[in-house]
Amino acid sequence: MQTLDQVQKVDIGIDENSRQQISEGLSRVLADTYTLYLKTHNFHWNVTGPMFQTLHMMFEEQYTELATAVDDIAERIRALGYSAPATYSEFNRLTSIPETPGVPKAEEMIRLLVEGNEAVVKTVRQAFPAAEDARDESTADLLVERMRIHEKTAWMLRSLLQ
Repeated sequence: MQTLDQVQKVDIGIDENSRQQISEGLSRVLADTYTLYLKTHNFHWNVTGPMFQTLHMMFEEQYTELATAVDDIAERIRALGYSAPATYSEFNRLTSIPETPGVPKAEEMIRLLVEGNEAVVKTVRQAFPAAEDARDESTADLLVERMRIHEKTAWMLRSLLQ
């Protein structure tokens, strides 16, 4: 994260300290979202088995949505006057989602994606109070939408494990 003297002057009715806290929370959400994007795309490429077609298509829909989300989150960080993290090392430092070595079986992929979506929801919930306290409705709206999408995705994936 940038030091305060590197931050662009931004006058949108949110004080500098609040913008920094919000940007730090969004950076963690961005790292989780990007990590989940990579995991989902990996599973899309490598899934096999009797549910191949269903999972291949489902994972593609999910990683496509995540690709749009990372852009929206990064642009919100920029609108607050901060640089968005954008390297593997930064994402690795900030994410709560572990990397998956190798190629798991299809059912394990589903389970890991449930865990990944739930992890993003928890990260978003941790980031939300800073936006709420600063009355940053733009960020709050983005975070609420991210929670909704990840909770629904986790539910849909979880339903495949029944």
